[in-house]
Amino acid sequence: MSDALFNKEDFDNIFGTPEVRIKPDPLVRNAVLEEVALEFDAMRIAFGDTAHSFAQYVREMKSEE
Repeated sequence: MSDALFNKEDFDNIFGTPEVRIKPDPLVRNAVLEEVALEFDAMRIAFGDTAHSFAQYVREMKSEE
């Protein structure tokens, strides 16, 4: 392939970021976020308020759907 035939579209197809064609299910996403928050809560003994703050932050990432 010569340089004249190598255009931006070819470059994007070879090196570009793949398109995300699926939309994550909000129920699954919320369940995963809650699981992460519970793990932070389990670390509360060792890390105190910091772990609690992280757990709260993760819970606020949940979507309303």
